[in-house]
Amino acid sequence: MSFVVGTMLLAVVTALACALPGVFVVLRRNSMLVDAISHAIFPGIIFGYFLTRNFNSPLLILAAALAGLVVVLGSEWLARTGLLTGDAPQGLIFPALFSAGVILVTLEFANIHLDTHAVLAGDLNIAAWQPLIIAGTHLGPAYLYVMLGVLLINVVFLTLFYSKLKVTTFDPEFATSLGIRSRLLNTAFMFLVSVTITAAFNAAGAILVIALVVVPPATAYLLTTRLPVMIALTALIAIGGALAGFWVAYVLNAATSAGMSLFYGLVFAVVLVATRLRPRRRQRQHALA
Repeated sequence: MSFVVGTMLLAVVTALACALPGVFVVLRRNSMLVDAISHAIFPGIIFGYFLTRNFNSPLLILAAALAGLVVVLGSEWLARTGLLTGDAPQGLIFPALFSAGVILVTLEFANIHLDTHAVLAGDLNIAAWQPLIIAGTHLGPAYLYVMLGVLLINVVFLTLFYSKLKVTTFDPEFATSLGIRSRLLNTAFMFLVSVTITAAFNAAGAILVIALVVVPPATAYLLTTRLPVMIALTALIAIGGALAGFWVAYVLNAATSAGMSLFYGLVFAVVLVATRLRPRRRQRQHALA
């Protein structure tokens, strides 16, 4: 497998792994919570490295995902107190965690170079640099199989808990009356989102990963009111945007993750304009009739 093909497949798998759970993130209006999680995993990575002294240790993913979950649980706890409303709880917790990570780096790992661009925007090409070679056969980027594993976990989770996620998303009170433990399910789901964001961190960074999670399902939401159709459209938009963004970035010699995010934004803008013009056209047709 060539480097270009491997990187392209990594882009597609990463986009799809992020977009599928993003459907319920958008429907639950937790999009900005993704931003908080993506920033909170940074101190989790640093703390994991502090314990293992190995950037390739799987404990880094676990520590980073748990740091993201701290933002979720902490925000919910502060919201339940009634002292803060809206996004204020997130605005208090994730800057504190991110700052703790920066201080830990300054005190303990000042001799380690951290690329600010890689932390914020990621680098898909660097993520795809290390190949997986078995019996002399080049099987593509090793990181591709990490993201394939995350994608598989997401698909299995969403398939098993689809009906419960649907009920708790659209009618939480009815879900409670059915005996569904909504808070536990929400915690498990947001931990899954945190793991996904952590895994995609190398490819998309702390900022651009938000586009991969939120924009494809947000675009699909403009096109349909049916959840199965929205999931299918989200997958198509994620795959199409990853392919188009990858090749545009490849031709222009630009950052791949940024090219994907920009293309997703353009698609959303086009769909938004088209859906807003459609009612006006119908009104004009009725007026002419």
